[in-house]
Amino acid sequence: MHTKLFHIVLSAIFLTIGISEISAQEIPDKSISVPAETENDKNQELKPALVKKNDTTEQKIVTETDTVKKSKSSLDAIITRVAEDYEELNQETKQLTLYNKAVLQYKDIELKAGIIVMNYDTNEIFAGRIKDSTGTYSQLPYFKQGENVVEADSIHFNTETKKARIWNSRTNQGEFWVNGEVTKKENDSVYFIKGARFTTSKNIEDPEYYFYTKKIKLVPSKKVVVGTTYMVIADVPTPLALPFAFFPMTDSAESGFIVPTFGDNNRQGYFLQNGGYYFALSDYYDLTVLGDYYTNGSYGLRFQSSYAKRYKFNGNVNIRFENNIQSERGFPDYARSKQYNIQWSHNQDAKANPNSRFSASVNLGSSQYYRQSQNLNNVGAGLNNTLQSSVSYSKTFQTVPQVNFSLSATHSQNTNTEVINMTLPTLQASVDRIFPFASEDEPKKGIIKNVNLQYNLRGENRIRTTDSLFFKPEMFRDAKSGMQHTIPISTNFKVFKHFSVSASTNYQETWVMNTIQRYYNSNTNEVETKDVKGFETFRTYNFSSSVGTTIYGTFNFGEDKKIQAIRHTIRPSVSYTYTPSFERYYDTYQIDATGTTYEDYTRFEGGLFGAPGKNYSNNIGLKVNNNFEAKIRNDKEPDEEPKKLMLLNNLNFDTSYNMAADSLAWSPLRVTAGTNLFNQKMNINFGTTLDPYALNNAGERIDTYNINNGGSLFRMTSANINLNYSLSSNDGKSGKNKNEDNQTARNGGREDDLFGVATDLSDRRTSMFDEDDDIDETESEGDTFFNAKLPWDLRLAYSLTYNNNKRQKKITGNSIMVSGNIDLTPRWKVGFSTGYDFVQKGVTFTQLRFERDLLSWRMDFQWVPTGYNKYWSFFIGIKSSVLSDIKYDKRQVPDRVIGN
Repeated sequence: MHTKLFHIVLSAIFLTIGISEISAQEIPDKSISVPAETENDKNQELKPALVKKNDTTEQKIVTETDTVKKSKSSLDAIITRVAEDYEELNQETKQLTLYNKAVLQYKDIELKAGIIVMNYDTNEIFAGRIKDSTGTYSQLPYFKQGENVVEADSIHFNTETKKARIWNSRTNQGEFWVNGEVTKKENDSVYFIKGARFTTSKNIEDPEYYFYTKKIKLVPSKKVVVGTTYMVIADVPTPLALPFAFFPMTDSAESGFIVPTFGDNNRQGYFLQNGGYYFALSDYYDLTVLGDYYTNGSYGLRFQSSYAKRYKFNGNVNIRFENNIQSERGFPDYARSKQYNIQWSHNQDAKANPNSRFSASVNLGSSQYYRQSQNLNNVGAGLNNTLQSSVSYSKTFQTVPQVNFSLSATHSQNTNTEVINMTLPTLQASVDRIFPFASEDEPKKGIIKNVNLQYNLRGENRIRTTDSLFFKPEMFRDAKSGMQHTIPISTNFKVFKHFSVSASTNYQETWVMNTIQRYYNSNTNEVETKDVKGFETFRTYNFSSSVGTTIYGTFNFGEDKKIQAIRHTIRPSVSYTYTPSFERYYDTYQIDATGTTYEDYTRFEGGLFGAPGKNYSNNIGLKVNNNFEAKIRNDKEPDEEPKKLMLLNNLNFDTSYNMAADSLAWSPLRVTAGTNLFNQKMNINFGTTLDPYALNNAGERIDTYNINNGGSLFRMTSANINLNYSLSSNDGKSGKNKNEDNQTARNGGREDDLFGVATDLSDRRTSMFDEDDDIDETESEGDTFFNAKLPWDLRLAYSLTYNNNKRQKKITGNSIMVSGNIDLTPRWKVGFSTGYDFVQKGVTFTQLRFERDLLSWRMDFQWVPTGYNKYWSFFIGIKSSVLSDIKYDKRQVPDRVIGN
């Protein structure tokens, strides 16, 4: 009975800790290995013990008297362990030893080390390193509990109290790496560290900088509280020290202050810029409040909010206001202005609702905001002269036929003239195409079955105002409202197998709420125009048809030639348009006091949808489209098919003849062409207008052909050429435009960096350059022959405009813009944006950019040496958002002259 009781107690203990094979006597030498258990060991019955005796092994059952009662084990979960060399169980010391690539798992604890020793009597676990064949320590302990990971030289852990002592620990907490000489783990949520270094550098063994403190209290994923702390750069202590510090450690956004930047400006004085507070309101939206203050009384406020809901929508809102004061009151150059800008962007996920969609892209405000703002975010945007906005909602009704509906509001603002055009709102509705002479499933072939009609509705309330009247009652005074109904009827068919014919007629009915009345005022002896409010309508219609075909021609030069063939594709078309005269909508008015001279006018003049035409039109249009392709022998791969190369994307000729005109029947011939060269990197577009009629001495067109007037067949009245070239060292592919998502592009400027790169003053940690190619922060610049390739990119845009409409023979536009970036080393980047205007004879906007990647730090310098936006800025700071306030940011903002 005693023997059975002894075996029962042993079985309970060893099965609890997952041991199935045991030794019946003490093992004197630890080098004797114990076979590793399999995954099913914990379910196996206790086997007879193996006893080592006189180098022979015999099987016997151990029998001993055991009067010790079974005690309850403190282990309340199964322990899984693995070791590559051996597992050793010492029954006397109640220790389990795992050696070489040891792994032990217990509940949510995972421990890896060179050697692991577990005392299942005291519930303590020891983990440490081992020496390899060269005498070097390897297989450092790796301790993981939940989401917290610690690497160390050695670890002592109690599975019952959850307390631990760790020597030379290395752990990652958010963006921080913490290295401590001795770490004491009190419980699951609190660590105390002695002699700690913490840094955001990824090279924890040899960081380029770190903060040293004698003691730290660490609450994982929540906070770090430190005592007296000083900064060490390149292992050199600095005088930068804090008596204590607190760092939030969380994966979610946290509210906090944003430290401003100090500087000075000649006209506004000293300033604090981009200081404020960040509100982490929820997981779905946030709010940033930033402000600027200048010692002469100028100030600025900015409210930025982003929001998002996965699979639903996302967007952001920016509201900005600046009160700019120049000089001092009483001085002749004193001026004051108030500027504002509102931006809103909203995007709906395509999967949110397939039948309805809401979107917004708003950019409105003072016309001079970008030009008078002191914020460097707006550099480049000030060169743009148009602000545009659009907010729209659309819905599709899945009926038969399908019905589409949309409601939108638009805004267009010229920042030079300060004229604003708005539609509040625009209503559009349409009924899908209906085939009245063909069933739904029947093929639509032939002139009759292809007859189809639609219905379109467009209604507008259009406002034209200026900056000074914006958002005031006066802006609605001259608003124009109207609605237009359109019913197009069309059909298409083929004739003679190769000619496509289309014919259509279009009926329009227009409703307006604003008309005019023009009359001669005998009191003032002037013609006056009076606005008339009231419902009016007019109806128009026209007829059009066209016939076209496609002609292919191939010029073969032989397969032994480099250029084997050239293919020419011609698409000629002839169109006919008939528009009757709607002179019934015209009236007459007296133009002078004699009462004998009258002129015609229509009361619908200046309407939303135009006015009915008085002149009868009977036009024949001629159009020819051409393109040229070449088949080129592939010398690199003779067995492959010849390569196709586009020589000329398009060469188009377009003109028309009005058979109803009594003079000047031919319209000018418009010629356009375009092509891509150098592996599609260079895009060239050309256009010119050729007039067949001559000019008189007053510069007016006369009904005499130019060739009959002693000139050529055509007289070139205008011409333009645009060239865009983009090239990079990345296998001939164009580099990504870093500027495409920044404020310059969003404010209406170019998406590339030809107008420079805008600077986000609220977060200078982001690079000005393309960062697709990540650099290993532990890699030294001298480790590779980087100078052998020098990554770079280059963009060029050239524009030339020629005008000879009245024999002036003048080049009205001739400018070039160039931008480029080059990586001098893996961490030195240089960029520039500049240009030259050959008409105005001056350098256009020029920006120079320099950036140095300092591993955990970033340094940059920007300089605009000349012009209205002249400024410079210097920044050096830590990239991590946790330590973003550790920076030096100095700038000289543009010294601008503002208006009253």
